[in-house]
Amino acid sequence: MKDLFTEDDRVRIREAVAQAEGRTSGEIVPYIVPQSASYDAAVWRGASLSAILALCVIMLILQLYQGWSLSWLYASWSLAVLVLAAGTLGAVATAYVAPLKRLLAGNALLDREVHQRAMQAFIEEEVFSTRERTGILLFISLLEHRIEVVGDAGINQKVTPDEWTDVVLRIREGIKAGKVADGLVAAIGLCGELLERGGVEIRPDDINELSDDLRIRDDE
Repeated sequence: MKDLFTEDDRVRIREAVAQAEGRTSGEIVPYIVPQSASYDAAVWRGASLSAILALCVIMLILQLYQGWSLSWLYASWSLAVLVLAAGTLGAVATAYVAPLKRLLAGNALLDREVHQRAMQAFIEEEVFSTRERTGILLFISLLEHRIEVVGDAGINQKVTPDEWTDVVLRIREGIKAGKVADGLVAAIGLCGELLERGGVEIRPDDINELSDDLRIRDDE
């Protein structure tokens, strides 16, 4: 996470937020985490599936092999050791191989955890506390490949959920291209355009209520 953005990237993102907010009363908060949860259930599933698979393979070998060289497999201790080793390997693989963790966690759990973490970020950063209720959170959770746009009440009255689709696509395209900062800058600029078109007008006495900095959290 520390190497994902250079100092120049952070400056560009900060300037993009300031520019977008300069046209409207919206307050944009970009926020990124490596993952939204630890997904212990997926790790246990990986361990269980690996152990069951190992047991099935061993039983198949014992049924088909007629020689004497594998007679040690009939010992209870050897069976236990092999199954335990397979389960441990499955747990470790699931914990560290992102595609496997996503697969075993399942889309429903990923969606739920990311949404909960986004709501937590919304509260932590006090996106709800702006004068006109015009805060907006751009939340990115890398492991899950999930992006959420969470707007406060004043935003949701002016911009429909469907209108955020292009914002999400800009971020996703940047991530796929290995240029996360570029994707964020483009998405932030588009947010400013949507807010301006939606009538989230800037006030004569408007002030910058939330920091323009990119929030990077590595707490999972």
